[in-house]
Amino acid sequence: MIDYKRVSTEDIPLLVHNRIDLLLDANSLQDIAALDLVKEQLYQYYTWSIPTNNHIAYLAFENSLCIGTGGICFYQVLPTYHNPTGRKAYITNMYTIPEFRNRGVATHILDSLVKESLRLGVKFISLEATESGRPIYKKYGFVQLNTEMQLYNEVFDTHQNEFHK
Repeated sequence: MIDYKRVSTEDIPLLVHNRIDLLLDANSLQDIAALDLVKEQLYQYYTWSIPTNNHIAYLAFENSLCIGTGGICFYQVLPTYHNPTGRKAYITNMYTIPEFRNRGVATHILDSLVKESLRLGVKFISLEATESGRPIYKKYGFVQLNTEMQLYNEVFDTHQNEFHK
């Protein structure tokens, strides 16, 4: 049987551990020391954001083993006609350990996060999807956006002098 738990501040060490594992795996890193600053910043972020509900996360357990996680970050942008409050949400850190995939863990966590967002009145929810996660999000109702763009740090560093002329 799988048990799901909304995290509290007492779960911060487990959240940080899970996030570091996910980053090591996703980036094919071997050196955990390379993520020391990230680990420090994660503790600061979770310590501030969990008590204020700016970040809500769920953990999935089978017995005492944490088998899955997912979180949602809330943030403020300028209000618009379609989003008069300016509140938005970003789903992140969705991960199920491989031997527990295809058992509904990610879908259950995703559903819990979306419901938390709607409970708080935040209807604009986005995420970045891996190839393996994309079918879950599509089935839930997420759609691909074509209008968003991003500037990567490398581009800015390369052209920094051009921007300031």
